[in-house]
Amino acid sequence: MNTVNAAPDLTGIKAFIFDVDGVLTDGTLLALNSGEQARAFHIRDGYAIRYALRKGYRIAIISGREEEGVRKRLESLDVHDIFLGVDDKMKIFNAYINTYRIDPAHIAYMGDDVPDAEVMRRCGVAACPTDAARDVREISNYYATLPGGHGAVRELIEDVLRAQQTW
Repeated sequence: MNTVNAAPDLTGIKAFIFDVDGVLTDGTLLALNSGEQARAFHIRDGYAIRYALRKGYRIAIISGREEEGVRKRLESLDVHDIFLGVDDKMKIFNAYINTYRIDPAHIAYMGDDVPDAEVMRRCGVAACPTDAARDVREISNYYATLPGGHGAVRELIEDVLRAQQTW
């Protein structure tokens, strides 16, 4: 972990963007006979996402993989801004901030690997699970103590909401 980065100010965060594999899941893919690739999500991450949405925070998902089961899980949490099968995360990010007129400084983005790095550099909070790839840990200014798929998302959301006294 790069300890040179200063701890971020969480009080201005209004939106969260998450990657899926390695953040909302632990990155494990179960290859089923049907051809579907199943993933496991942490129930407390789901609770925190729904709670943040009810409190008025925006939540978006940007992932390079397209899986209908992932979409269904996220929709069951009332997430509407779901971008799956994305080749260019920066293009989606720019469209997202323009659509909702969100200053990137007010966004916390949690990623775990190199495809997330470019967007993370643009956000006010560049967050990662404890088991993120080295390149991502080095650019992050928020480090969850938990690994991806095991409560790292909940940890970030809870810390932001506690900093803003909305938890």
